[in-house]
Parts: sequence; C-alpha cells; structure tokens
Amino acid sequence: MILGLLFAIIAGSLVALQNIFNSKVNERAGSWPTTTLVLGMGFLASLTFGLIFEGGKLFHLENMKTWYWFSGMIGVGVVVCLVQGIKRLGPTYAIAIALTSQLLFALLGDSLGWLGLNKVPFTLNQLIGVLVIVGGIIVFKFGGSTEGQKVFAWPFAKGNKVSEFQQRES
Repeated sequence: MILGLLFAIIAGSLVALQNIFNSKVNERAGSWPTTTLVLGMGFLASLTFGLIFEGGKLFHLENMKTWYWFSGMIGVGVVVCLVQGIKRLGPTYAIAIALTSQLLFALLGDSLGWLGLNKVPFTLNQLIGVLVIVGGIIVFKFGGSTEGQKVFAWPFAKGNKVSEFQQRES
C-alpha cells in the first residue's frame, strides 16, 4: 500500500508539473502544436522505455478488446482541455477542478462497474469525501483575497529578504 501511495503522489506531482510546462508551450505554440508535442514526446519516451524494459514482449497485446486501442485518443482531449483550463483559470484552480472531476468519474465508474471494472458499493463516506474536496475548491477560489499575505516564501526567490540581502552582499 505504501508503494501505491508513493506512486500516486509522484503521478499527481508529475501531472501538475506537466500541465505547467504544457501551458508555457501553449503560450508560444497554441493548443494543437502543444498537444502534438506532448503526446509525440510521450509516445517516443514510452516506446523507448517499453523496449528497454519489456523488449519484444512490448507488442504482445492478445485478447484485448478493440475499443481499448483507442484510449490514447482520450489523451488528446486531456491535454487540450487542461491547457485551455490553465490558460483561463490558472494552474492551481484548473488542476484542482480536473482532479476533482477525475475523482468523481472514477467513483462513478467504480460504483457502476463501467468498462469492466469490479463494482464497488457507493458509500456515504465517499460522497462526503467528494463534497469536502468540492468545498475546498470553492473556499480556495472564493475565500477572499490573500494578496500581499505570504504564507510561505522560497528563501532565494526574487523579492524576498534573503535574496535582497544576498544581492547587497555581492
């Protein structure tokens, strides 16, 4: 279980980092070139690592339902929609909404047994958990302005006292 938690934390961090990179590429190139670049580089990386770690077994895809082959196309929608969401809402708010939506659809898929998943009973605790997350996003977005109130600052970031002090010393 600890390893699963660690992988999930790393995945969440990588998704957030990738989306920030994607939004910066989008500023210069637009949505479709960004999507092409992101998914193309992802294809090359996964092909390379797949060949290194799996070798010839990489393409042994027996007994797979035909419609599973098209799941990669969903990635196009993911990248385009997240890039546009970040462009319009900012990274934190857009990713919070995207992750909440992901949680809701995963919960719905589990509860209804979509796409061959084992059905997991929907519980009150799950509903409360999702509502707490949605409430957190609402508080985050509409909870008042915190401009000028730094809760945490990187010690060497531009404009911080440590940074200004170091600049005077050099």
